[in-house]
Formats: sequence, C-alpha cells, structure tokens
Amino acid sequence: MTSFDSTKVAEIHRQLHAHLPSDSALRVKALESLLVEKGMVTAETLDAWVEAYSEKIGPKRGAHVVAKAWCDADFKARLLDDAASAIRELGYLGNATAHLKAVENTATVHNLVVCTLCSCYPFSLLGVAPNWYKTAAYRSRAVRDPRGVLAEFGVSLADDVAVHVWDSTAELRYLVVPQRPAGTEALSEAELAKLVTRNAMIGTDRDLAAQPGEGA
Repeated sequence: MTSFDSTKVAEIHRQLHAHLPSDSALRVKALESLLVEKGMVTAETLDAWVEAYSEKIGPKRGAHVVAKAWCDADFKARLLDDAASAIRELGYLGNATAHLKAVENTATVHNLVVCTLCSCYPFSLLGVAPNWYKTAAYRSRAVRDPRGVLAEFGVSLADDVAVHVWDSTAELRYLVVPQRPAGTEALSEAELAKLVTRNAMIGTDRDLAAQPGEGA
C-alpha cells in the first residue's frame, strides 16, 4: 500500500507555490496574453516599452541629473543640499522622488543604496528597478557585507575607501552621484550623460570611463 505523509505533501505544495509568480504578475501576464491574442498590441511592442522604461527613460533622467551636477557646480551644491528641489528645476520631480537625497562618491567614499524592507526606488529617475535590487539576498547582504556584494558587481575598493550604505524607504529615497571620469573635460553635458550607468546611480558601479575617442 502506498503511504501518505501529509506533512511531506504539504511541504512539497509549499515549495511548488514558492516558485510561482505573484498574483499580480499572473494577472499582468494574463492581460498581456489577452491583448496580444485579440490583436490590440504585439508582443514586440510590449517588449519595446518594457525596455524603454527599464533601460532608457528612467536612467536617462538620472544620468541627466548627474551630468548637470558634473558640469554645474551651483546645481551640484543645490542637488546635495536639497535633491527634490534641484530635480524639480529639470521637471523630474514625482511621487517617488518628492523626498530624495543625493549622496556623492569621492576618492575616499563609496555610497551604496538598498531597500531592506521592500524595494523602494526612485523609478522616475532610474526607470524600473533591476530584479537583483528586489531580491532578499541583495537586501540583506548589502547591509551585512557591502564590500562582498560590491566585489560581485566587479567593484573593488581599497581599504581606505569607506562604504556608506543608505536604506531607502517610502519616505526617503537616494541617488548616488558618481565621480566624473577623468579625461572628460571636453565633453558636453549630453555626452557626459551617456557615460552614467543606472548601477552607478545605485552604487553597484563605480569607475565610469569615457568611450574610446571621447574627451580627446
């Protein structure tokens, strides 16, 4: 006779459900499939919009803010003093940036942003949050072992560089202002913005560099 272990079956059931998408994700996927099936939108169009918001629209705004800070000392001072007011000048203030703090990387300081409770993030400046930012592993380890996490992103810091970890909340979110790359004195603000990465504005990227031929 086949044995039945209710405890084991319940554990298997729990593990299976732990790997399922959330209810909201399933609803979004169902709606997407229905719209594509009815010919109201194509899958390629949806993919293009997702890419635009995750890789272009948001990060470009943040990059503009950083590049302007690199070029305009007065704006940089205003940004570091009151980031929300400074980005309002550029028309970028939104619900996720009404309480924003800008923190600056220097030769002796590196800043790293995390949200330990959920995934609060200045999406109107940086676009859609990357998946790794939302994971429990990043949210816990960024606080306990920031240098180890940074090393996994390819950021190697000297012992004399202090690491400041900033914990975002619904009331206060952060923008890292990376150091301006050397040899970019001849670049325009628009050209500088192209060098700024989303990860640099979170703090998981540090040493930005001009592309070959730029700044020459």
